[in-house]
Amino acid sequence: MRLRVELVLEIDDEDAVTGAALRRIADDDGMPDEERVHAESAVAEDTAEALAQLVDPFALLGEVPGVELLQASWSGEEIDYDPDSPEWDLDEDDDDEPYDDEDGEGRVG
Repeated sequence: MRLRVELVLEIDDEDAVTGAALRRIADDDGMPDEERVHAESAVAEDTAEALAQLVDPFALLGEVPGVELLQASWSGEEIDYDPDSPEWDLDEDDDDEPYDDEDGEGRVG
C-alpha cells in the first residue's frame, strides 16, 4: 500500500528549523562522517532541506499496529503558495486513482 501525504507549511523561523536539523545530524551517531558533512552543508544552504532532515516517517508510523514501513522517500522545496489558486487543490490527484471497487461501494481496493 502507498500512502501519499502532501503538506504545505509556513516557516516562521528559518534559523530555528536549520538549528534543529543541525542538532539532529550532530546527534546521529550512526551517520558516517562523509554523509554528515554533506547533510550539514545541504541543511545550512536550504531551509527546505533542513525541514526534510527533521521529518521521520519511520518515527511517525513506527507505533501503528499491523504496519511495517518498508520504504520511504520525501523531500522539501520552497514554493509560492496561494490557497485561493485552483493549482493548490489537494484532491487534484484523486481523479487518477481508482478508489471505488468494481461494485461502486466506495471501498478502497
